[in-house]
Amino acid sequence: MWSYDKRLIHPVKVKKPDPMSASIIITQLGGPHGELGAATRYLQQRYSMPYGELIGILTDIGTEELAHIEMISAIIYQLTRNLSEEEINKKGFAPYFVDHTAGVYPQAASGVPFSAGGLSVSGDTFADLHEDMAAEQKARLSYDNILRLVDDPDVKDAIRFLREREIVHFQRFGEAIRIAQDKVNARNFYAFNPSFDTAKANLIEKC
Repeated sequence: MWSYDKRLIHPVKVKKPDPMSASIIITQLGGPHGELGAATRYLQQRYSMPYGELIGILTDIGTEELAHIEMISAIIYQLTRNLSEEEINKKGFAPYFVDHTAGVYPQAASGVPFSAGGLSVSGDTFADLHEDMAAEQKARLSYDNILRLVDDPDVKDAIRFLREREIVHFQRFGEAIRIAQDKVNARNFYAFNPSFDTAKANLIEKC
């Protein structure tokens, strides 16, 4: 259960509409490294985590990713509100406008709709946590690329905040891996797989 605070985690106050920037930034809503995928991944991975500390980290970060979804959606909305037909046509926004008007629809910058097909929820503690570290690096890279392409200081302020949080999340998932390693048998990182053969693992370790 969550308690919802009716404000953004970081202010978004974009003064000037720019549908071209919106068509790029929207990838961090529904793209392959976007916030919708991150929130879904982390909140679903919690159920197979064996330790309370790991569940807590995934809950914290997954919940913050929900707040990031709100931020990205607010940026898209503010960049595309009150557009003229001329702005829609000249800024390359017409294909999106035809399908969604100025609604905030989760898709990649390429136009591919959001899909859960690329999300990793393996049920394996270490596979999921390493996937999460990689996901945070990919999200950070996407924000780096966005910062290279947008000029509006109001937009860049919000994007920089989101980029910084991806770095913090990367560090927290590194902490989660260390917690898990401390709790399992160092010779058997697959301790939660009942069919794992520890004798074979010990033999491999000696080779």
